Amino acid sequence: MKLIPSGTQSASVKADASRLADFVLFTQRSCILNLSKELNRGNLSYPQFFLLTYLSSEEYLTMTDVAKKMGHSTAAATGLVDRIEKLGYVERTHASEDRRKIMVRITSKGVEIVAHMRKEIANDLSNILSSMDEEAAETVEHTKRAMSSRRIA
Repeated sequence: MKLIPSGTQSASVKADASRLADFVLFTQRSCILNLSKELNRGNLSYPQFFLLTYLSSEEYLTMTDVAKKMGHSTAAATGLVDRIEKLGYVERTHASEDRRKIMVRITSKGVEIVAHMRKEIANDLSNILSSMDEEAAETVEHTKRAMSSRRIA
């Protein structure tokens, strides 16, 4: 599959996109159901878990960064952080150069739950991918290459 200039889409690209949308919806349902069970064990909501995944790839986020990443107001982000801090998944510290600046960091407990959930999601995806037909697998592979070349993934 070659990349098509933006603005022009062949029927093949549209068909691949349609098959990929079906794949995303199917895998999302499967992964979300299992994710839901696991998150309930850790008393985490989806937004709390998504914030932990952001934090797991950063040294820290400021409260403003948290609000932007989550699409919340700063007040809502503060409430979100309050709840997961009480669970021991994050900690807040003040910036040494400006005590008004709050930095949110993931704790080792937070890193552990993100790693565990990532492993569960990878297992689900592995099961799904191993049962795909050749055409669906090819669509996923083409999409992966296209996303990598555009640095989306």
